[in-house]
Amino acid sequence: MKKKGHRPVTRVKNPQPNIEDPDWVIWAAWADRITFEEIEKKTGYSESDVIRIMRRSLKPSSFRLWRKRVHEKSIKHRKKFEYSRKQMSSKIKKDSYL
Repeated sequence: MKKKGHRPVTRVKNPQPNIEDPDWVIWAAWADRITFEEIEKKTGYSESDVIRIMRRSLKPSSFRLWRKRVHEKSIKHRKKFEYSRKQMSSKIKKDSYL
């Protein structure tokens, strides 16, 4: 019997589902680095559609936790993310010691 290879298989807690799978939207909505704009580009679901899907799919307490998380994170919205990056880079330039 031949071995499959020497490359180790990395196991992750929440592996990425197939993009055609309806669970991909839920997975992407929980992921911090995937913006609503990217979800809309890949699936065609707007932010309000994603919220509706999450409301139907999750328990009420899990939905509230997700909404709180999305509301506090600036990464889920591309404009907020870019604005926070500009602020951070301007602080670095001001506080540089060189």
